[in-house]
Amino acid sequence: MTEPERPQGKIDPTVPTVARMYDYFLGGKDNFPADREVAERILELSSRGGADVREMARANRGFLVRAVETAARAGVRQFLDIGTGLPTQDNVHQVAHRIIPDAKVVYSDNDPIVLVHARALLADNPGTVILDGDAHDPKAILKAAAAHLDFSRPVAVLVVALFHFFADDDEVAAIVRALREPLAPGSHLIISHAYVEKDQSTVDRRIESEDIYRRTTSGALHPRDREIVRTYFDGLELLEPGLVPVQHWRNDDPFIAPGLDKGGILGGVGRVP
Repeated sequence: MTEPERPQGKIDPTVPTVARMYDYFLGGKDNFPADREVAERILELSSRGGADVREMARANRGFLVRAVETAARAGVRQFLDIGTGLPTQDNVHQVAHRIIPDAKVVYSDNDPIVLVHARALLADNPGTVILDGDAHDPKAILKAAAAHLDFSRPVAVLVVALFHFFADDDEVAAIVRALREPLAPGSHLIISHAYVEKDQSTVDRRIESEDIYRRTTSGALHPRDREIVRTYFDGLELLEPGLVPVQHWRNDDPFIAPGLDKGGILGGVGRVP
């Protein structure tokens, strides 16, 4: 969602975006034919391995909801959601406000259509704002967010299904360090990230999916090994059950959609001690 070469403030319906594709996977209607065409190719590719991208998207959204609930119940009253994507059901502010009605929420994205929709949605939500921010520049996001959030008190920072669109491992690690630097004790870092198990069939599908995603504004998809994602939480208290597939993170629902055991998305929540 945040590649630096993307034109700012311009919506091009002929170029797919991952935000609109994700909206399509979740059953939304804020997408264009170009988004649906590429999304259908991803759905076809994933079905060959027994996976279901729609179910992965829903599982990822479920993880976000449970993680925000966990932070709110722990007393966190401030939330920063980076790479928020298009508004859908159970957005961060809606989940947080069910537990803490006066929670402050800052969203950050630089996809023009996300900004348009989010500003319309949030017009009547005091204490909730959307910033035009590029995740490649986390310090600028933090500086802008500091006008609305008090970083001397706990903040939950969410980076959900975003880092796998960044090709450079070192850059992602540097972004995580920058985001963690101002966090006070009791803050939470919430991350989900695409991963694949190491077998040849998933490698082949990964290569093909990367080729498909290159048609989008975000460029190729870059799943990472579990071990790499785990390092983002080094030095934090990794809440139980640890770094696990998102569908298993504190999920009390006994039904798990079939096909979600063929790779997918990892989720974890780290607490600043």
